[in-house]
Amino acid sequence: MQKELEKIRKSCDGCQKCQLSNTRTNIVFDDGIPNHKLMLIGEAPGYWEDVKGKPFVGKAGQLLDKIFECVGLSRQNNVYICNTIKCRPPENRNPLPEEQRACREYLDAQINLMKPKILLLCGGIAAKAILGDNIGGITRIRGKWFDGKDYGLEDTKIMPIFHPSYLLRNDSREKGSPKWLMWQDIKEIKKVYDELL
Repeated sequence: MQKELEKIRKSCDGCQKCQLSNTRTNIVFDDGIPNHKLMLIGEAPGYWEDVKGKPFVGKAGQLLDKIFECVGLSRQNNVYICNTIKCRPPENRNPLPEEQRACREYLDAQINLMKPKILLLCGGIAAKAILGDNIGGITRIRGKWFDGKDYGLEDTKIMPIFHPSYLLRNDSREKGSPKWLMWQDIKEIKKVYDELL
């Protein structure tokens, strides 16, 4: 699996399919452990991701690590992580549709190689990239399981979750708050994870 990933990464490293190649410091290809159980797709690299060449390394990434740690999971041992696009959009703006299209072959190659049993879509942009534009807002679809068969992913359960940057902006932990809902979601994810062979 590692050799195949390296081939995809090398191809991505020289990519100039969109204008983001002109402003990137590094491609942000992946992090975590390549595996068939659990994969997380984020939206797009931010400043620190661009500097370090790894996804989720800023404040949002630190919170994501804590969320996983709460249920005994970690990127070092359990989760493969990537983004819908591999280069940082200027000023951390949302990726444009043409940028997502240009990068899609790399994302599809990662998904097809992992063939994850659980696929987490972190934030609305990631959810729409995989489930389609008409899926609805993240607040409405988070925490729900989608059947991968409907999206060309056999034997995959897909769950959209809140992006940790959204949780950082919504500090309440009261019942029904985004952080409380994320806690329900991560417990459900761990339950399904533990049931996997």
